Amino acid sequence: MEVEVDVDVDVDVDVDVDVLIVGGGVCGTALLFELARYTDLHHIALVERYDALAQVNSKATNNSQTIHCGDIETNYTLEKALRVKRTAEMIVHYAELLDPESRDRCVFRTPKMVLGVGAAECTFLRERFERFSPHFPAMELLNKEQIATWEPQVARHNGQLRPEELVAIGIRHTYTAVDYEALSTSFVEQAQAAVAGSNRQLDLRLGTAVETITAVDHNGSGYLVKLSTGQRIRARHVVVNAGAHSLLMAQQMGYGLEYSCLPVAGSFYFTPDLLRGKVYTVQNDKLPFAAIHGDPDVRAPGKTRFGPTALLLPMLERYKPSSFWDFLKVLRLDWAVLNVLWQLFRIADIRNYILKNLLFEVPWLRRRLFLADARKIVPAMQLSDLSFAEGYGGVRPQLINKIERKLMLGEARIAPRPGLVFNVTPSPGGTCCLGNAASDVEAIAARLGCQFDHQRLARELYGEGSGTAAEEVMVAG
Repeated sequence: MEVEVDVDVDVDVDVDVDVLIVGGGVCGTALLFELARYTDLHHIALVERYDALAQVNSKATNNSQTIHCGDIETNYTLEKALRVKRTAEMIVHYAELLDPESRDRCVFRTPKMVLGVGAAECTFLRERFERFSPHFPAMELLNKEQIATWEPQVARHNGQLRPEELVAIGIRHTYTAVDYEALSTSFVEQAQAAVAGSNRQLDLRLGTAVETITAVDHNGSGYLVKLSTGQRIRARHVVVNAGAHSLLMAQQMGYGLEYSCLPVAGSFYFTPDLLRGKVYTVQNDKLPFAAIHGDPDVRAPGKTRFGPTALLLPMLERYKPSSFWDFLKVLRLDWAVLNVLWQLFRIADIRNYILKNLLFEVPWLRRRLFLADARKIVPAMQLSDLSFAEGYGGVRPQLINKIERKLMLGEARIAPRPGLVFNVTPSPGGTCCLGNAASDVEAIAARLGCQFDHQRLARELYGEGSGTAAEEVMVAG
């Protein structure tokens, strides 16, 4: 893929659109839904290079299937937890707009908890509960006996309560899991329903890649986008929601050169049905990687999935070796990147963690090593219970800020020209898909001058107002 910038372009085009979205994962389709439902834009297009939606990080097998609300993610500060909570709850509010059958394909209710093992972790969780529970009223502080009631396999070993000190913060019954692949499909269905019967158009093009993006003029009044099919689209506004490839496309246009990309792949393991809900563990605050957890898999009934491991992988897509060449392009290796890597590897906890996760990929050895970590959650787990989840796991594009020489752990947004945006959304990007889309819709409406029913969006997706949103829903499918 080659992306370029030019000016004063005057060529024939096949179609004119108001907004072109590049990327059919959960973030791209969330934006499509919000533009269709809450604005009066006449023509919206979405292009996706795969033949189906949500085939990269939004694919059900390629992520942790979690709605990250900040309540049990111990690497979140209270400020970040509250910010994420507001956008994470948008998925729940959206699901409540759907008919029950559609809703049950997208979101799932289970209990969840974060488990503390040993005196230090238990003290940490008790203090965290005191600070967080006023803002998360569904939180419960669980002692060892209560944990055993919620999750017998976690608190008991050989029929007896575990000898270690245990404390957990639990949320008893809420929407905790999401099939982001199914959610992406639902967004498209609801977008199509929103424009049905009108003269507005949605243009969904699967199996179509972007080859070039060219600025029409100096003022950013539009962009000419050439597709792999040979067609040309002129768009007034372009939003690229393509994960790590968003950074690749931006850099090929000469933007975002201050960033490098460090792809972190996650692998998973299956066990029999050992857990009733999600069980997280306390994050090591020295590690910029997620602690392992166990979850009932939404696509594999009767199995619990444990993970993820964290492997520094020189590919932008897991199980796609050809993406190695794209990785080299976004790595942009120089002394600034080497300095950040040195900062990471000089910390013993990070260095040992990275090396151990490399060993997690060795076929004979990996189950034996992972078992030791998994027994923190389920102490009676046996080696025979564990099987490597072949084909599972995605890649999180962790960015390096080369100017500040540090690893970025949040989301990145590159908006170098009016009407041109590149969103790079590692975890919890899926959780915040509707919130990120709402920010883009605000900017699009302000720039293009279209009508934007902000009150309806706030009522339906943020849960503000009278709660009458369900009466206004058009159900698709």
